[in-house]
Amino acid sequence: MISATDVSLSFGERVLFKDVNLKFTPGNCYGIIGANGAGKSTFLKILSGETEHDRGEISVSSGERMAVLKQDHFAFEEFPALETVVMGYPKLYQVQKEREAIYAKEDFSEADGMRASELEADFADLGGWEAEAQAGQMLSGLGLDEADHAKLMSDLDETKKVRVLLAQALFGNPDLLLLDEPTNGLDLESISWLEDFLLDFPNTVIVVSHDRHFLNSVCTHICDIDFGRITAYSGNYDFWYQMSQMLQKQARDQQKKNEEKARELKEFIQRFASNVAKSRQATSRKKVLEKLDLENVRVTSRKFPFVGFKPNREIGNNVLRVEKVSDAASSLNNFSLVVNKGDKIAFVGTGHQAKTAIFEMIAAEKPPEGVYWGQTTSLSYFPKENSSFFQGNLSITDWLRQYSPDGDETYVRGFLGRMLFSGDEALKPVNVLSGGERVRCMLSRMMLSGANVLILDEPTNHLDLEAITALNEGLIAFPGVILFNSHDHEFISSIANRIVEILPPKASGEANGVIDRIMGFEEYLADETVKALRAEAFHHAERLQI
Repeated sequence: MISATDVSLSFGERVLFKDVNLKFTPGNCYGIIGANGAGKSTFLKILSGETEHDRGEISVSSGERMAVLKQDHFAFEEFPALETVVMGYPKLYQVQKEREAIYAKEDFSEADGMRASELEADFADLGGWEAEAQAGQMLSGLGLDEADHAKLMSDLDETKKVRVLLAQALFGNPDLLLLDEPTNGLDLESISWLEDFLLDFPNTVIVVSHDRHFLNSVCTHICDIDFGRITAYSGNYDFWYQMSQMLQKQARDQQKKNEEKARELKEFIQRFASNVAKSRQATSRKKVLEKLDLENVRVTSRKFPFVGFKPNREIGNNVLRVEKVSDAASSLNNFSLVVNKGDKIAFVGTGHQAKTAIFEMIAAEKPPEGVYWGQTTSLSYFPKENSSFFQGNLSITDWLRQYSPDGDETYVRGFLGRMLFSGDEALKPVNVLSGGERVRCMLSRMMLSGANVLILDEPTNHLDLEAITALNEGLIAFPGVILFNSHDHEFISSIANRIVEILPPKASGEANGVIDRIMGFEEYLADETVKALRAEAFHHAERLQI
């Protein structure tokens, strides 16, 4: 168990937390939520001891081991992936290395033999004989090919490093597991594996995540950070959301009642303050007015951007035809697709490079041969990598004016205000923006385009829950065509009415297999025919690799 007692932390005059009192007990998973900047990651660092707090106490039950998802992706560059995972259980790893060092000695003494005997017993007790197999199973479950297990961390790309570090945190059944954005960089299959792992995990889990489906699947409690307080609720994210909406309504109703009462009291005081007969009553009401707490009836500090896409013209029946396009770099071969009016297509599956390649080809200013757009279509594209859009030192306002139909600064400033760039925020140079700020700028650009076809490659990356919710609702309401890719299960489920999955080819040089179903995502996942097609495709892919 880990507990926080009267924990407070301030940065200068800004109070991040004040008098936090929480207990995290075994068998439960606690989701930490809050707006960007509320202090979610900082709170995890306080619990782990990485960040000092100003006042209060963090206490961990005696003898319990804590594991934390590492954020330094370059800390283990010289180690193989499998060994990096085992390092997540320091006691076992220490015994393993000492054991190996003793057996490597040329002058093996009697004392070494006695020490080796002790280490063998410890190694067995700590599960050393099963360690590498368990570490390998974790890496495979998180989407790493067996060939990657022996590679040095320095030879793995960023997404694979993230998965190795996640496996490291999970390894060895820690008593306390602290995870900061564990689903970042994972595909839907790996997220599903992680959900199943945490559902069976018997100890304490504390997790920060922006993935609503993940929070709903694994959390038994939600800890909400708002106004420097952390309030714990039993239940998953959906339960917290319903409860918070009810509490916010109550707070708004109470605020309205207080304001109405204050207005009546002020009117009475003004009318009778100079009336000798009524002066005592006026004084009494003035005291009541002073006690009315109009400032502290706070609803929430969360801010939701406005995301709404309005096409300039209605789309016709002839939208898009893709005929046998290929991309050698992403192993995409002879891919074909017909997009119809009303389609909101989610591209799913493990072929992430292939999905990006398709989006890049169909969104190109001069599409390659085999890509044919209808006459009534106009498109706007959200690329996965957007750094090329933010190279200069233009202010956000001037940057967005480039994409505004009339370039009117007043209109653009008002537009940015709705996207949470108000006041001086709208004057920041674009080359210093955070990942989340860049995404909001790119979405603003898309909204100004008036396009009737939207192409979005992982748009939820870097966004907080409020922005994801706003984007989610904006795309649900959009009357045009959407082609998108996301690792957010809830996002896909609530938007898509058609699912396209690109499968590996059955034989070398053949076209990729494609599963194309006009149905929602949940129905797609449960479809037995789809399951059989996927199993067959990946069986053939494994044989090709062999």
